[in-house]
Amino acid sequence: MKTTRGKILVVDDEKSMREILDIFLKSEGYGVTTAQNGEHATEAVKKDIFDLIITDMNMPKVGGLELLKNVKQLTPDTAVVIITAFGSTASAVEAMKLGACDYIQKPFQMDDIRLVVKNAIEKQKLRKDVSILKQQLKSPSLENIIGESEPMQKLFQVITRTAESSASVLINGESGTGKELVAKAIHNLSPRKESHFVAINCAAIPEGLLESELFGHMKGAFTGAASNKQGLFELADEGTLFLDEIGEMPVKLQAKLLRVIEGDTFRRVGGVSDLNVDVRIISATNRNLQDLIEERQFREDLYFRLNVLSVKIPPLRERKDDIALLVDHFLKKFAGGKKKFSENAVGLLRNYQWKGNVRELENIIERVVLLCDNDVIGADHLPEEISSVSKTEKAVVPAGGMDIEKLMEETEKAYLLKALEKTNGVKTEAARLLSLSFRSFRHKLKKFGIDKKIITD
Repeated sequence: MKTTRGKILVVDDEKSMREILDIFLKSEGYGVTTAQNGEHATEAVKKDIFDLIITDMNMPKVGGLELLKNVKQLTPDTAVVIITAFGSTASAVEAMKLGACDYIQKPFQMDDIRLVVKNAIEKQKLRKDVSILKQQLKSPSLENIIGESEPMQKLFQVITRTAESSASVLINGESGTGKELVAKAIHNLSPRKESHFVAINCAAIPEGLLESELFGHMKGAFTGAASNKQGLFELADEGTLFLDEIGEMPVKLQAKLLRVIEGDTFRRVGGVSDLNVDVRIISATNRNLQDLIEERQFREDLYFRLNVLSVKIPPLRERKDDIALLVDHFLKKFAGGKKKFSENAVGLLRNYQWKGNVRELENIIERVVLLCDNDVIGADHLPEEISSVSKTEKAVVPAGGMDIEKLMEETEKAYLLKALEKTNGVKTEAARLLSLSFRSFRHKLKKFGIDKKIITD
């Protein structure tokens, strides 16, 4: 007997359709309940929680759209798939706007049902994993991992599963993606959460001092070693040691790290006896360690020891649906929620490639908040490399060359006039349409000599 893969409520006023879907979905391993109309379905939702509801659009009394509204009020997290008649595109679009996760048009094949249901149930599972993760992890570290996009939901799921093990973890991600936040989340979800989380950036400490930082030293081991010192491995005993930028660790020190991983023992610098530790190692890198192995800059045996479990953090450009959330988060952080970005400005932020990822976005928002006196931050307040991105992607330089300054002046002047025309000459409204401060707008009018016959402010 198959394990139930999810609980589904099938709603249709046609008995034959209910029975067909009931038999098919049960054969696929789902737990199925049926209802003959929207009223019965609403009562069923009040008594039980379903992962997915599949409902016909056209039913007497309580139709599919009304049922969808009821479900979203009673159990907002339940996924709903609408079955529509052929050609009912408008109804399907309306259903999606009201919160349906997908729709199927009649007549349909069972393969269509299989695929839609599989996708809907998988998305529900991801959402549940994220919810469980956020409930389990009360640490501020998770609150700073902002994201609701599908790549981030998958990342949260991987974090949850990885935390259950004590095996070494290798986090791969570009600079600025939040590798240390992910490492903290793994630790705080793990059985080691009551013990220390100790972090070190292997690229930030000179080679001569890194060994002492990791393993500690004995008095007199080297010039300046005036007393015995515990290393980070001792401090992290029974907890987690996070080695950031592991690819920058010197090869000689890599051998000593490998010895600790393999034997759970090490010696302080200048020491003569072995010390035992129980430490989980999480390492991170923005470099390709396999390339470093080929260049003989990283030990292959150490790589396999570190990479027992792997976590890949998506770059910001691959989860642009999260940018609006991140912007809101950083505005609260730096402006107390008293400022906001215009829609045009947010659009430009979404179109930017963000080579520095979340860290770059955070730095730019902090800078803009400090420099902008307005409550609404417009496109003209953004750095030039961001505000010009949409134009440069479409730019074409004629073979005979061009006068770029003249073209930019003509374009700017044309937009000013268009905005004034659209607002019947009201400058404040025109400035708002162009996401400009009133001061900037007035300056531009004066610059182009079009401030003579305009209706009052």
